[in-house]
Amino acid sequence: MAQIDLHEKLKLIPAQPGVYLMKDALGRVIYVGKAASLRSRVRQYFQDSGYLENPRIQHLMSKIADFDYVATDNEVEALILEVNLIKRHRPPYNVRMADDKAYPYIKLTNEPFPKIVMTRKVVRDGARYFGPYPYHEPKLVGRTIRTIRKLFKLRTCTIEITRDLPRPCLDYYIGQCTAPCVAWGATAEQYVEQVRQATAFLEGKQQDLLDDLRRQMQEAAERTEFERAAQLRDQVQVMEAIYERQRIASTGLEDRDVAAVAQSGDVACGQMFFIRTGRVQGQEHFLLVGTQGLTRGQILSQFLKQYYEDAPGLPREVLVQDEIEDQDLLATWLTRRRGGPVSVEVPQRGDRRRLVELAAENAALYLHQERARTVGPEGVALKELQEALRLDVMPFRVEAYDISNFQAGEAVGSLIVFEGGRPKKSDYRRFKMKWTDGPNDYAMLQEMLRRRFAQARDEQERLDKDEPAKPKWSILPDLILIDGGKGQLSAAREVLFEYNQSIPAIGLAKQQELVFTPDRPEPLVLPKDGQALRLLQRARDEAHRFANAYHQKLRERRIVFSVLDDIRGIGEKRKRDLIRHFGSVRQIRQASVEEIAAVIGPKLAERVAAYLRDHPDVRVKDEALR
Repeated sequence: MAQIDLHEKLKLIPAQPGVYLMKDALGRVIYVGKAASLRSRVRQYFQDSGYLENPRIQHLMSKIADFDYVATDNEVEALILEVNLIKRHRPPYNVRMADDKAYPYIKLTNEPFPKIVMTRKVVRDGARYFGPYPYHEPKLVGRTIRTIRKLFKLRTCTIEITRDLPRPCLDYYIGQCTAPCVAWGATAEQYVEQVRQATAFLEGKQQDLLDDLRRQMQEAAERTEFERAAQLRDQVQVMEAIYERQRIASTGLEDRDVAAVAQSGDVACGQMFFIRTGRVQGQEHFLLVGTQGLTRGQILSQFLKQYYEDAPGLPREVLVQDEIEDQDLLATWLTRRRGGPVSVEVPQRGDRRRLVELAAENAALYLHQERARTVGPEGVALKELQEALRLDVMPFRVEAYDISNFQAGEAVGSLIVFEGGRPKKSDYRRFKMKWTDGPNDYAMLQEMLRRRFAQARDEQERLDKDEPAKPKWSILPDLILIDGGKGQLSAAREVLFEYNQSIPAIGLAKQQELVFTPDRPEPLVLPKDGQALRLLQRARDEAHRFANAYHQKLRERRIVFSVLDDIRGIGEKRKRDLIRHFGSVRQIRQASVEEIAAVIGPKLAERVAAYLRDHPDVRVKDEALR
């Protein structure tokens, strides 16, 4: 196979709008993009070093062996073609729907006597489509159709209506159809009115429809058509019950869609609220893949393009949570599809902003539940972490390290362990600094890691010799978390290199919660509401708590013994004997010379009593002042 000269091919790219397709060595399409100028955009991949700083683009470039392009007359046509090509090829570097599920719709067919049916395919056949409804709840569509038939008596049969049948089917006798198939049944004009009412109901125009039905009921009663008035009364009562169950979304009568996304690693969830005449008519979740390294605005842009390509009906307004790519272009495309103006807006305050926030909360909740269903509740955070850090394996065992150095001479370190996203306190370890002098956090961190991996090496050697030993230090982590930034991470990696350990290590800085990794020049910003960041914060905070608790314990012990340390002739043994006998220095102060002499002898007892008398307890003074 001849080698493709990409640089020569770049010279032939036109400057007009269009779509480009990046391919790998096997000729598979791995990315589809659109551009206002094909020449400028495609050349960016091969010439613009600033553009290549994006890790996602860098990874894509390592796979590109060839490219194709399709020129179009304008950007709107390029946008439409891009969506279709993504659906056809499902390239791994594009945001795309997680599956090819077909969402159910309610369809009013394009016939002289339309019928109402459920369908999973939207085609441009002149029919009216309503939806989509949740793909996992087709029964909801069935219930809606039964309600429509009960209220408006539309047919579902497939026969051709010629009005010459000798008798109607059972649907007429159970009140589900007005029998337009027989000569004495509903006329074309009457059936058109039924369809108009059903359409208004499905479009969410219940209030207008109720007013109309109440007017018809009143007119029927005035004409003494009491049976007809009773039928309309029952219809109004059913509609009022349905109307009250719907939730008020806003004070106006707007038709709008509300879109938001939540991201977790390479997977995201798109949430849509469908609001008609100011009321939420439905909602749906859409799982998206291929979102690693993209912003919410970029994900939203791709999601909306793919969603509205098949959507049968469009509102006047689309609300989104963030500014999106090609926002004006998307609005132009939707306006063309709707045949009327469509705006795409990012609300900043008020009811519209609350709707967007509600959609975002629902997206995050659904995404968490979906990921928990596949990897378990704790596994969600681990899966997110693996994807965000591009780890080969899920970090089941995480070790977090911290230093506590509030007071000279009492510097300590802590090692805590999380397994499966949960603390494993039996594997926690504490370190009192032995070799590091002065407040040097980098040196203390390295001392702690050296002692940890030296213990692991020695224990592993004993295990290799089949010596009886319970594994304690030789169980190595899948990920090391350091409390700190780039400097602390570099210090830790020096020790890992010394001990020939290839364990992934990261640093978590406190202020902005930035994640530092060795393979990225800039820190990684994890989503604030993501499970991965929360897991790292919990581990970091637990290491900090454990280190501080040990430090406090040593400080308290030093305070207890510090007074006795200054008494000449009282060494470690006698100091320990006194504390064991009396329980504390405060109790020694309250003891008589004879009681102290019973423990350490009369000569030293006199010296201890005199020293304690001349050096009163400062804590007692502080308590008296308080």
